[in-house]
Amino acid sequence: MTTLVVIVCYLCLLLALGFYSSRLFRGTSKDYFVASHSIGPFLLLMSVFGTTMTAFALVGSTGKSFERGIGTYGLMASISGLVHAAVFFLIGIRLWAFGKKYGYVTQIQFFRARFESDGLGYLLFPILVLLVVPYLLIGIIGAGKTIEPVTAGAFPTIFTNPSIPAWNGGVPPWLTGLVVCVVVLAYVFMGGSRGAAYANTFQTIVFMFMGLVAFVYIVKALGGIDNAGNVAARITEEGKVVQDFRFDKKANELAENVPPKPIGRLLEPDQAKELANVQPHFTRTPIDVEFKKKNPKTGKVSAFERELGIPFLTFLTYLFIPLSVGMFPHLFQHWLTAKSAKAFRLTVIAHPLCIMVVWVPCVLIGSWASGLLPPGIPPPAVLSAMLKLLVGDPILTGLLTAGVLAAIMSSLDSQFLCMGTIFTNDIVLHRAGKEKYSDKQIIFIARAFIVGIVVLTYVLAMLAKDANVFDLAIWCFSGFAALFPIVVAALYWKRATKEGAYAGVIAAMAVWFYYFQLSGYGGEYVVGPGIIPAAICFIASAVALVAVSLVTKPPSKETLDKFFPEATSVG
Repeated sequence: MTTLVVIVCYLCLLLALGFYSSRLFRGTSKDYFVASHSIGPFLLLMSVFGTTMTAFALVGSTGKSFERGIGTYGLMASISGLVHAAVFFLIGIRLWAFGKKYGYVTQIQFFRARFESDGLGYLLFPILVLLVVPYLLIGIIGAGKTIEPVTAGAFPTIFTNPSIPAWNGGVPPWLTGLVVCVVVLAYVFMGGSRGAAYANTFQTIVFMFMGLVAFVYIVKALGGIDNAGNVAARITEEGKVVQDFRFDKKANELAENVPPKPIGRLLEPDQAKELANVQPHFTRTPIDVEFKKKNPKTGKVSAFERELGIPFLTFLTYLFIPLSVGMFPHLFQHWLTAKSAKAFRLTVIAHPLCIMVVWVPCVLIGSWASGLLPPGIPPPAVLSAMLKLLVGDPILTGLLTAGVLAAIMSSLDSQFLCMGTIFTNDIVLHRAGKEKYSDKQIIFIARAFIVGIVVLTYVLAMLAKDANVFDLAIWCFSGFAALFPIVVAALYWKRATKEGAYAGVIAAMAVWFYYFQLSGYGGEYVVGPGIIPAAICFIASAVALVAVSLVTKPPSKETLDKFFPEATSVG
């Protein structure tokens, strides 16, 4: 119960911050959508980083490294920081400049003007919503999976969990999701982008600090960093996958399993001698393993297969995924809040370092968990299960869990806000005309749509509560990465045409949806020898855009003068 009280106190503090930030709200639609372009370097860094660090990065990466191994870091984190920084520098600053010069508050407004097409906006709107909604789902699902294990036993007569009896009495995911939605909605509703910026800054500081504290405590409980590296499951000469250690909660220390506890076996026994004493979660070489899973209710033991390690082609094509930040509508909105182009400097330099500080520990914890937790535990629950197992103090556990929630909510607020922003500006105001509505009415429309999106997201999250957070996020990112050639061409290739943009968007989404349905609508999926679909979607989009642009009429001189003044003046 103490842990839950700490978490509730944190949420109340966040609400208080939202109320405070609402008092700084200037009452205009421009302030609600882009904070009147007044956000300085530090707030910009914190809000941008908080927005990109979602349940995917913390909960999802920990769970995925538990499932697949340390290759998770190689897949995403090792390159994401550098790619993100490059995108902020090459894409973010230029879009901010156009946004401030011409009054854009959404990326759709930019694309409509650049490609001289209203229809392109109507095509992009449902696509962006379609891709953002799964992003929202992973936040709510991740929050639910985080809270239930650490609050187990708090309400034993009210809440039960038949599938995992050890979590009986914990706050169920449906209630956690509801509370998170209400809290985020409250401060976004009140303060708009300014409220989101302040809340994101606070939450980013919280989850970075608490994340480091959690990592230190977990390492200490495992006997130091060197010993922690030995905790992960290993392969014996007989081809068994075993756990050498368990955590003795009474002694508050690791205890050796004598003999080692078998949890699975190699599916290819001839590899046994070659892989003897290898820790499969720390290898890059793909290894097929069959694990044992015990049903806590019936006691029945079943088996399931996993491929541990990452094929090189999969690792290589994953490099397309971080390009998704160039098309995030919520990130575009954060860029537009910047006071000046100089405000981007700190973000470009510090963002990769922030990612390293947060992401590396999560992946390591997931790999270590393979030697302590049962292999059948739901991946989204791995991080909170490790906290509950290794951090005995309920107050500290509550604070650390609040840090995880902070990371989750710092993304949700930006996404909810951007949905209201693009609907209001790109659909309602674009059709009816801004002069028809007062600032007060414009803000009301945005708030109403945000409420609708929050309700829809919550319902969908409950229907998809067992979805894999990491895999669902990858599909979301793949869609945005597929659209990346569009924004690059719009900013840097004056020959890119309206027809080319249409072709690029349609090709990207057609290929994306084809593979998405083949994956079972959000499961892990690779093409052929291990190619990530994002790479194929990206190439299809780029080829279609370039090919069609070259055979269609170039943009008008007015458009070129507007977006490429240097090029047209020289010519």
